[in-house]
Amino acid sequence: MTAATASTPSSPHVMNTYGRLPIALSHGQGCRVWDVNGREYLDALGGIAVNTLGHNHPKLVPALQDQLTKLIHTSNYYHIPLQEELARLLVERSGMTNVFFCSTGLEANEAALKLARKFGHNKGIERPEVVVYEKAFHGRSIATLSATGNPKVQAGFGPLVEGFIRVPANNIDALKAATTNNPNVVAVFFEAIQGEGGVNPMHMDYLREVRKMCDERDWLLMIDEVQCGMGRTGKWFAHQWAGIQPDVMPLAKGLGSGVPVGAVVAGPKAAELFQPGNHGTTFGGNPLSMRAGVETIRIIEEDGLLANADTVGARLKAGLQAALKDEIASGAVKEVRGEGLMVGVDLSKPCGALVQRAADAGLLISVTADSVVRLVPPLILSEAEADQIVAIIAPLIASFLKEAA
Repeated sequence: MTAATASTPSSPHVMNTYGRLPIALSHGQGCRVWDVNGREYLDALGGIAVNTLGHNHPKLVPALQDQLTKLIHTSNYYHIPLQEELARLLVERSGMTNVFFCSTGLEANEAALKLARKFGHNKGIERPEVVVYEKAFHGRSIATLSATGNPKVQAGFGPLVEGFIRVPANNIDALKAATTNNPNVVAVFFEAIQGEGGVNPMHMDYLREVRKMCDERDWLLMIDEVQCGMGRTGKWFAHQWAGIQPDVMPLAKGLGSGVPVGAVVAGPKAAELFQPGNHGTTFGGNPLSMRAGVETIRIIEEDGLLANADTVGARLKAGLQAALKDEIASGAVKEVRGEGLMVGVDLSKPCGALVQRAADAGLLISVTADSVVRLVPPLILSEAEADQIVAIIAPLIASFLKEAA
């Protein structure tokens, strides 16, 4: 039975907010999942860059089972030792100083925007402004939606929040022009690699130039690592390839390997901005999510998954480039880009149909920015599995482009 005809339960009482495939997944092991009809899929989506350790990891699952027998939630009225442990691990790996824990990337980005405004108000700026980017995606709350650079997801939710200046990526002159003689600018906020915007990396030189501008003008450099962080590119955080350090860094997705965890890591310029009463969360930092974060970091290091993401990701990218060389030469495939196990194949036309076609062929992917095939598999992906991804998706892309020609 194909994915297109699989028998899946209907959801008459669930809000119609997702364009779902007709697939209901039952269980998983490693980088593979099975649906309720027993059909197997290679998971090249990883829960949208969430399932860092794949499915049913033999070290993670027992740790979470152990935590379930102790404490799941207590609230932040009390000290939570696992918060201190996870904060220490993140501080050590980022070189930053303090962490606030929440539950999602949206919450982490919202907290970052609040930090920027507090930073501005502390300097006497009544109407702080934050530089954001074209094609960016930071979330779907009203504030993070306003920071997002996608008119389609903003439509129908105005008025948007004021206080944002939008610029194109990787253009330092545009950043300078947009902020010249504006005393209200307090921060620059961007993804090190845009995920929903089409797997668009910030260039290393650009990252260094923006860091320099922020230092010169006393702005906060805020780098959204929600999708590209936690080892996905082969370093703990994607900006580390440029040898820089932000002042504020939102995290989520892969931090808990499937358990909802968000965090805002802050350096000295921002670490003390929040004081009791300024910000908070009910679920953030609960013992179960903190244990998931601690174990995720431990397992990444024990199993050498940073190096694996780097080497297997390079093999995946090179394999796609080789398999699609004719389509690249003709311009039908604009580019295969990304870093580590965050790879995008940019087609010359919208390709949403490939999501179902790939599923029919036993491969889970997504299409983002209308025309970019996004591959963000678990960091445990093997070279053989990377080759299998290429063997499935490259012919599908080639045949789709021929049909559409």
